[in-house]
Amino acid sequence: MNNLYLFIQDFFTTENGDLNPLGKAVKIVIIFISIKIVSRILNSVIDRSVNRRVRNVSLVEEKKIRTLVTVFKNVLKYILYFIGIVIILDMFGVNTSSILATAGIGGLAISFGAQSLVKDIITGFFILFEDQYSVGDYITIGDYTGVVEEVGVRVTKLRDFSGELHIIPNGSINVVTNMGRGPMRSLVRVRIPYEEDVDKATRVIEGVLEKIKKENDNIVDGPSVLGVTSLEDTGVIITIIAKTKPMEQWALERQMRKAIKEAFDRENIKFAYPRMIVYNGKP
Repeated sequence: MNNLYLFIQDFFTTENGDLNPLGKAVKIVIIFISIKIVSRILNSVIDRSVNRRVRNVSLVEEKKIRTLVTVFKNVLKYILYFIGIVIILDMFGVNTSSILATAGIGGLAISFGAQSLVKDIITGFFILFEDQYSVGDYITIGDYTGVVEEVGVRVTKLRDFSGELHIIPNGSINVVTNMGRGPMRSLVRVRIPYEEDVDKATRVIEGVLEKIKKENDNIVDGPSVLGVTSLEDTGVIITIIAKTKPMEQWALERQMRKAIKEAFDRENIKFAYPRMIVYNGKP
């Protein structure tokens, strides 16, 4: 064993113990092989994590995530190769301290000059990987509410109901309210005069809701009558509540209002409205 060690030492080193050209060449090969192995291990770990993540996302979101992963892999690869090149240059006696100092100064300049850009990209990266919202979700970001049209690495594009497209830098997003995930609530309030029979109006509403429940496949729970929830100046408030699939709550509310109006007309039940009763002074 000692003879083999001495043979390798004589074969790859000079008399003063430094690597000879052949030894340096072998070391360079070992460095690049090590970089390849480490890079493949990291890529394998990233791929396994991403494959678990993209099982329940749409094809568009999967493409975005895989694009980001490719960029991330390339960044890791460049970092590993940079470290390897620094080690090789140091082996040939090149002063790598000045290179590292220059890289540090350059990185500092970039961090100050492109701070907002870097913040946007990092935030966008986490938005995609945490699946905070997706294309088609109805969300609120700050003062803007609308449907997500595009989720990019740097910006999110949100279109409101008036048709305006809001382009929001990801770095400025602090709180997101996602109304496109899980069942959404439908709420309808029916106002009838105090003179009307509340029990009769409730029975009519329940009959309407039973028919709607059978016809509408977007209903998750209900609809049901909560009862009299308020006594106001103009009349009695009967509240109806239901849960629907995302983005279907407004359609159900419109359907219930129309059906209740038609049923009240048939049953001669009046809706309350502001009115004034004037007496002429006689008993």
